[in-house]
Amino acid sequence: MTYPFLDNLRVIESSAFIAAPLAGLTLSQYGAEVIRVDMIGGGIDYGRMPRMPQADGRGRSLYWTALNKGKRSIAIDLRRPQGRELVQALATAPGPRGGVLLTNIGTPWLAHEVLAAKRADVITCTIEGNSDGSTALDYTVNCATGYPAVTGGGSVQHPVNHVLPAWDMACAYQAAFAIVAAVSRRATCGEGAQLRIALSDVAFTALSHLGVMGEAELLHQDRPSIGNDLYGAFGRDFGTSDGGRIMVAAISINQWDALVQACGIADAIAALEQRLGLEFRDEAQRFEARAEIAALVEPWFTARTRAQAEAELTRHKVCWGRYNTVTELLAADARASVANPVFERIDTPGIGTHLAAGAVVRAAGLPRQPTSPAPLLGTDTDQVLHEVLGLDSGVIGRLHDAGIVAGPERDPSRV
Repeated sequence: MTYPFLDNLRVIESSAFIAAPLAGLTLSQYGAEVIRVDMIGGGIDYGRMPRMPQADGRGRSLYWTALNKGKRSIAIDLRRPQGRELVQALATAPGPRGGVLLTNIGTPWLAHEVLAAKRADVITCTIEGNSDGSTALDYTVNCATGYPAVTGGGSVQHPVNHVLPAWDMACAYQAAFAIVAAVSRRATCGEGAQLRIALSDVAFTALSHLGVMGEAELLHQDRPSIGNDLYGAFGRDFGTSDGGRIMVAAISINQWDALVQACGIADAIAALEQRLGLEFRDEAQRFEARAEIAALVEPWFTARTRAQAEAELTRHKVCWGRYNTVTELLAADARASVANPVFERIDTPGIGTHLAAGAVVRAAGLPRQPTSPAPLLGTDTDQVLHEVLGLDSGVIGRLHDAGIVAGPERDPSRV
């Protein structure tokens, strides 16, 4: 679902993978008109797994359609000069709504200076791997951050990669924010902007913001690998009698008190503090004694089923979470359902009816607009060329005849 905050903005998106498409999706969810430009037949990630089953093996990508909800689609032969000129014209079309390009495809013909020669106040946002323009992906950046050496009991010799593309996602939101900021500035002073965001810069600056760099530089130590224990306070996972698994976190003093009360271990905790000479009101001292505290908490979980433990934890306002598969999440958690206003059900061509997320911010008093599903390639080719560039049907027809543009693609589920 979308909001009309950015309904005065049009963004041309030429992108692949995660960071740039997610930035475009984010802008669209707050009302921007995002026109996605793809090669005829689809780009490098158009068929990326997972895909819907199809007899000819050409089922639509759940990955691609999820990242491109709420966008318009135009299919162009980007290898030919005429196709590239069309994209340049779309990115530099006149008017206060236009003149914004979002890309992670470093092609010279979409360079800022090329577009600025056609529209002086153009805003370009280019997502790169590294700040020198060299290639990097989330995995190749993450390995340099040190996190795989401390994730899940990992080490430098046996790193554990997390599967969440965290740096891609953080980069996407930075890009969306930067575009909105640049558009606001242009409205004030009339100047365009060349924005460049490196995936590795997003990751490494996060290390700085979170104190991890300071820890290494000033304390001369690397973060230890501690499995599922929460760093700096008390928190870890526990198993229940019926095979369930629950994560608890006690960072604040209220969270700590709630856990102690729920488990009925106040006397045992007091005795442990006296024996160790520690004060567990201090989160750092709880972290120091985490193994001993866990030994007191664990029997409480093993004596209960998951349902019993969850009920007691909830009653005492403990901070806890259940370990699920995504299938289990969808089956049992109202937070991932239409009961939560950030979700709705949409019907995507070639996919079917499914749960889809809209804008994550809930704005009081502002009605949410339905999200349109990801389009078939080229669904909006003719309309965009007419509405944005003012081309008439004869010109558009000749572009189709010459193979410069295409669309709309046929719904593979109806072939």
